[in-house]
Amino acid sequence: MPGEVAPLQQLVIALRQENSYLSSRAAVLEEQLRLLRNKIFGRRSEQLSAEELKLSGLFNEAELSPATEKQPEASVEVAAHHRAKPGRKPLPEDLPREEVVHDIPEEEKKCICCGAPLVRIGEETSEKLDIEPARMKVIRHIRPKYACKECEGAQSEHPVKIAPVAPQIIEKGIVTPGLLAFILVAKFCDAIPFYRQEKQFARIGVELSRVDFCHWAAEAALKCDPLIEIFLEQIRSGPVIQMDETRVQVMNELGRADTTLSFMWVMRGGPPEAPLILFRYHPSRSASIPLQYLSDYKGFLQTDGYEGYAEVGSLPGIIHVGCFAHVRRKFDEASKASKNVGSAHEAMGRIARIYRIERELHAQTLSEEAFVAERKAQVLPILQDFKQWLDVKVLQVPPSLLLGKAINYTIGEWPKLLRYLDSPHLTPDTNLVENSIRPFCVGRKNWLFSGSPRGAHASATLYSLIETARANGVEPYRYLRYLFTKLPLAQSRKDYLALTPRHLDQADFEQLSL
Repeated sequence: MPGEVAPLQQLVIALRQENSYLSSRAAVLEEQLRLLRNKIFGRRSEQLSAEELKLSGLFNEAELSPATEKQPEASVEVAAHHRAKPGRKPLPEDLPREEVVHDIPEEEKKCICCGAPLVRIGEETSEKLDIEPARMKVIRHIRPKYACKECEGAQSEHPVKIAPVAPQIIEKGIVTPGLLAFILVAKFCDAIPFYRQEKQFARIGVELSRVDFCHWAAEAALKCDPLIEIFLEQIRSGPVIQMDETRVQVMNELGRADTTLSFMWVMRGGPPEAPLILFRYHPSRSASIPLQYLSDYKGFLQTDGYEGYAEVGSLPGIIHVGCFAHVRRKFDEASKASKNVGSAHEAMGRIARIYRIERELHAQTLSEEAFVAERKAQVLPILQDFKQWLDVKVLQVPPSLLLGKAINYTIGEWPKLLRYLDSPHLTPDTNLVENSIRPFCVGRKNWLFSGSPRGAHASATLYSLIETARANGVEPYRYLRYLFTKLPLAQSRKDYLALTPRHLDQADFEQLSL
């Protein structure tokens, strides 16, 4: 009998271990199921509701601080403000106006009492917005030919004179800078695929082929290569580069299946007052890609926690900065997938306090030195308290759960997360570059894939031009129309530099881009 006890104990231990594993596995699967349901049916916003903010302690900061003594309330004077009157916004003043007068008949312009003629004493006006469908026109280029009648029939070195063909963005094609800009902005800014545009043109009686659209886009992008080189050079000249990548499916890649994912790498940098955005297509998500672009860069590099940035982030002269938006996103996923959301909401509440301080400081008129000093004074205590909280929670939460993964991710990124405090040009996150990627992601849902690597390269170039124009407050259609008009005439680096949004000749731009 005593010999039978040991096997029974081993069986009990094995069953307990199996039960523990299955319980842990069940908890993970339940989290995944709740997260999937939330992605399908739940709200998309990562912001906490007012009730969640209260539960997180954001509005009860006294409970989060070590001090327990009640501090006297300080009085704060709030400046008077004017509430905007609700109503429709006025129509833009630069739109052309067409006046339609609604007058009473002439026989009614007499006084019904004495018969004297009525005098106009004023008027009532209202404005309504109208639109005319797109109208196409054909521009005929006529080049007169000249010859000497006296020398007719005789041998002559130059018997006929004619003006040279003006340089065009697409040689020997029917497309003008205006039409090309219209087509490309429709796809790369408004996410309307070429096949839908083909149908739109057919409805107004013009037969244009999507195949031609593809050729025009690729040829125009190829001619913009010198401009893209200047974009990359200027991006590396700025104090901060934000970098991110997103997937793209490309057909007909050499040696790769059509279902294999490729990547669009995106950089945002350059002068803070005139940023540039650069998209570059690569079949790989390898760490060699950021090294290829940033090996000679000196300054701040801000990214998410993808390991592919670690090598370039460790180069001499580069200061690698983390992203609080990705930290918050992981805690948000944990809150949506877990039954007990208290810890996740508490972490998100702490991060929300950082963003609140950031907004308040940016609303003030501070020098760069004062901004950095005030930011550190207000944010650093919150971060120190947050780190202590993380160090406690990491010992309590299983790393297999989403909350555990969020905590471990944050601790792993912590040194990089703190570095945003050191520069007035840095923000807590990489949202600026992510906002530039968003139009690409919206378009990807419509056109699904690029037909070839050549098309993917062209898309990268055209997204770079459009998003850089938008980042500098330049309307994309007007910019591309101007660019495609002037680009065929560019010969030197100075000429190409003058075509970047920052260096546009405003008078020339206003005249040619309309």
